Amino acid sequence: MDSPAFAYFCMEFAVHPEIPTYTGGLGILAGDTIRAAADMGLPAVGITLLHRKGYFRQYLDFHGNQTESEYNWSPEHLMEKLELRVKIDVEGRPVHLRVWRYSIKGITGHSVPVYFLDTCLQENSPYDRELTDYLYGGDPRYRLCQEMVLGFGGIGALRALGYMDIHAYHMNEGHSAMVTLALMEEQAWGRGLLSLNQDDIVSVSKRCVFTTHTPMPAGHDEFGLDLVRSILGNDRTDFLIKTKVCSNGFLNMTNLALNYSRYVNGVSMRHEEVARKILNNHHIDAVTNGVHAVTWTSRPFCQLYDSFIPQWRRDNLYLKHAIRIPLEDIRRAHSEAKLELLQEVGRRTAIRLDPEILTIGFARRATGYKRPTLLFHNIERLKAIAERGQRIQLIYGGKAHPRDDGGKSLIRQIFEASRTLKESITVVYIEEYDINLAKYLISGVDLWLNTPQKPLEASGTSGMKAALNGIPTFSILDGWWIEGHIEGVTGWSIGDGWESLSNLESESASLYDKLEKVILPMYYDRPEEYASVMRSAISCNGSYFNAQRMVTQYLQNAYLRNLNNL
Repeated sequence: MDSPAFAYFCMEFAVHPEIPTYTGGLGILAGDTIRAAADMGLPAVGITLLHRKGYFRQYLDFHGNQTESEYNWSPEHLMEKLELRVKIDVEGRPVHLRVWRYSIKGITGHSVPVYFLDTCLQENSPYDRELTDYLYGGDPRYRLCQEMVLGFGGIGALRALGYMDIHAYHMNEGHSAMVTLALMEEQAWGRGLLSLNQDDIVSVSKRCVFTTHTPMPAGHDEFGLDLVRSILGNDRTDFLIKTKVCSNGFLNMTNLALNYSRYVNGVSMRHEEVARKILNNHHIDAVTNGVHAVTWTSRPFCQLYDSFIPQWRRDNLYLKHAIRIPLEDIRRAHSEAKLELLQEVGRRTAIRLDPEILTIGFARRATGYKRPTLLFHNIERLKAIAERGQRIQLIYGGKAHPRDDGGKSLIRQIFEASRTLKESITVVYIEEYDINLAKYLISGVDLWLNTPQKPLEASGTSGMKAALNGIPTFSILDGWWIEGHIEGVTGWSIGDGWESLSNLESESASLYDKLEKVILPMYYDRPEEYASVMRSAISCNGSYFNAQRMVTQYLQNAYLRNLNNL
């Protein structure tokens, strides 16, 4: 079996619209990474959990109250069940795993498998059978057991599948940090972790790559040492204490990955700076995220690029040449994508939106720092803008975590704003935001809005997807947008630059001023100029912020460099 350039571990993976094993950006990124590897013909594998109950289905009532239900699905209909079994030790007892395979085929026919680990087996206890049911569910014990399954079970599955010589083990966020401990046990050859010396530890670390996404100290998984000792056992826990991975009575999963990885990166240039401060000036590089171009480009724009830039699927950098596509063709393709979006909105909500009106899209996980209600901060100002003849309509989407009461409140506030504005602005919030809806939304709106609280946006990828479809971004300068923003060329900024912290009053004022005085007049009075911004968004941002470029950077800076230094 070919030695993979990398094995990519992630707690969530978005590989198919009907496989609900993702919550949002992290899982989408994992799926896009493997798609790019398949397109590039790279030997690689993905490892995740099966999540039989998915994340959850979202239901919104008339007032915007969110309720949830389990997302039951059948892996038998969508992926291949393998016969092999894996056994790991959790809390001193054996836990048995089944492995499922989903293959992602690239544009040249090369396939990359993603392996899904499943504990729903008769030989397991009722508790253990549910360990791979819920994505980000349960209490700390459940979560730590899950992370054991991903790390130790993932390494065990790779070996059972015949993958012995893997160049790099890539951990996407701290949930997968147990990979390092599983590799340490292999290095110990049954002698116990405490037998390892510094050379052994370095040998493992040289093969480990870690990507951190969370720019907030509270966003990293931590488990008390009593729980850690109960679940991992004495040998593993004593090793973690001896090697100073634990501190203040806790095991921090980000620290575990940091301490045992040769290469660590943030997901944008700005995030690299923020992460270094949070993580005690640990050496961190930056590989800015990218999205899978073919997946996120709408049908009308795929046809347009196929006509004008036939090499773009094989090499996304060719999208640079979109700057030569006639503006009327850009506008024609966008009109088709917009009509498809508005038809889908009508199908889902029975609300008819006007294709002639500037349509703004916002779709993110509903949580406080993403500030989805910033546009409504001065609702009278917003209403006055619309009533002066500069019409707008708004489409929102996004789920709040079932335990995030603040996020649920934000959804209710948007519904309340919708009722307040109903005479002047149509506001639609579409429930059950997923891959299918995202494809319509990021290609069919006229403007992509993003309003995170600085500096808490690690990267963000929704605006990258929009750019592939000629949609300008209107955003706070944070995350990827600091790199992708050229004022009036690829879109527009909100606020006073990226260096300062967020200020609600000044940022909302900037939002209203640019919307009223720059964006709306250009859209309605100078449509050719607006189309030029759309075209530049494709040429400048679509050609760069894609997963092909991202994976190439990982190869050069992490995977192959690790190989050369083994």
